Amino acid sequence: MSTSADSDEHTPDSAQNPVDTDVVVIGAGVAGLVAARECARKGLRVTVLDAAETPGGFVATHTVDGIRLDGGAESFATRGGEKGKPGPVASLIADLGLGDEIVTPNPRGAWVQLPDGAAPLPKLSLLGIPGAPLADDVRRILGWKGSLRAQLDRYIPLLRVRPETDLGGIVRRRMGQAVLDRLVTPVVGGVHSASPTVIDVHAVAPGLTKAMTNQGSLSGAVLALLEERGSKAAAGSAVGGIDGGMFRLVEALVADCEKFGVDFRMSTAVQSTGGPSTSSGNGAGWVTTATATVADESVHITSRAVVVATSFRTGLALLGGLGLDTGAPESWPEPASVELATLVVDDSRLDAAPRGTGVLVATGVPGIQAKALTHATVKWNWLAEAAGPGRHVLRLSYDRDVVAQSPTQAQALADAGALLGLTLEESSVRGFDVTRWNDSLAFATVGHRARVEAVRAQVDAVPGLLVVGAWMAGTGLAATIAQSRPAASDFAFELRTGAAPA
Repeated sequence: MSTSADSDEHTPDSAQNPVDTDVVVIGAGVAGLVAARECARKGLRVTVLDAAETPGGFVATHTVDGIRLDGGAESFATRGGEKGKPGPVASLIADLGLGDEIVTPNPRGAWVQLPDGAAPLPKLSLLGIPGAPLADDVRRILGWKGSLRAQLDRYIPLLRVRPETDLGGIVRRRMGQAVLDRLVTPVVGGVHSASPTVIDVHAVAPGLTKAMTNQGSLSGAVLALLEERGSKAAAGSAVGGIDGGMFRLVEALVADCEKFGVDFRMSTAVQSTGGPSTSSGNGAGWVTTATATVADESVHITSRAVVVATSFRTGLALLGGLGLDTGAPESWPEPASVELATLVVDDSRLDAAPRGTGVLVATGVPGIQAKALTHATVKWNWLAEAAGPGRHVLRLSYDRDVVAQSPTQAQALADAGALLGLTLEESSVRGFDVTRWNDSLAFATVGHRARVEAVRAQVDAVPGLLVVGAWMAGTGLAATIAQSRPAASDFAFELRTGAAPA
């Protein structure tokens, strides 16, 4: 989703025939689609604008060697539901009629690639933090010295002279450097594209510090959270998917939105949006100016309310245009830019799943540029059936800020072979594609929550304005949906009933 700060450009005659609606949703990612659906289901007229050609944002699809695949997110965290109840993503999927299509990954679990070899990730772990430091699968990675140091966590008094914030600091103090370097860093880097030393523990592991207080140790807290989440199983098992691909969630959301009359205007970039201050100050009179990138035609859309559901840089620009103080641009960290290289190969040796469902890469591994590999046809049974015997789908992720250029097929194949412990031949490749995602992750650094709350407080004071999305809620579909769905539902109810100015 892109915008421009220039709002005084010449507009064609079509702009003289404005569209009138109740709610304009800027951004057609999952947060925007959820917000549009909630508003439309409550009887409001909704128009969705996005510069992209298709809706979905980071939940996208592409076809490689005739197989329709997820081109972005391919799973969701199952956390977030009350005990015995589904989490926010599973609940939404069920409401969309796809509840019976939810699947769980192969329990083989993932591995970690270290400079001195590869090993399965410990089963009882959370973000790489072991719940049982002396277990065999932990000692295989840390050695006796590292495991014994980690076990000391059970006996070190839990003394806090300051609030616990940075995940890396907590792990180092409680369990030692080996746990941080060989377990937590590759897992957090693979999931959040950042070092655990700058990650806010409250953003990536809600409830961990409270559980530490209750249990008296970090490892005890991990076991307690795993028990609470019902995920005492292979690493990576606290996720789910949809039979056929996560992109089906987007298709179902779009279909439901259209059923309730939502007007989608894709390939339409928002230039500006003017708030209630442009009219009588009563919450009416929002005017959003957008340009269709194909026809190069501008349109003015008047509405009672606006939902900003964009990436954070675009969102900050729109909010700044409304006069909100979003802070200096440099006070916000740069988001991650990730490239996904997808290989489809014919190699029956991969039927044995030599590295389980995938591999996370520790820092300092020579000769490998990828930060992670997902053996997708091992992870998902539906995909193995779609691919057929001997054909495998491998997804490799690359930090765009680290590698000098986009991964080539040769580079991806070499990295995949090294991570799988095999030599993969060029002749085995049946398909290859690279997708790039900018602003792809909510940056869960220390201080991010305070910045977001400062913006949210100002947004709440503007009648008819709502902001949703990963940068406000946190990384992943679970956090995004948990925030956007109830917020949009309340927002729509207020607009519909007149509880909010209209």
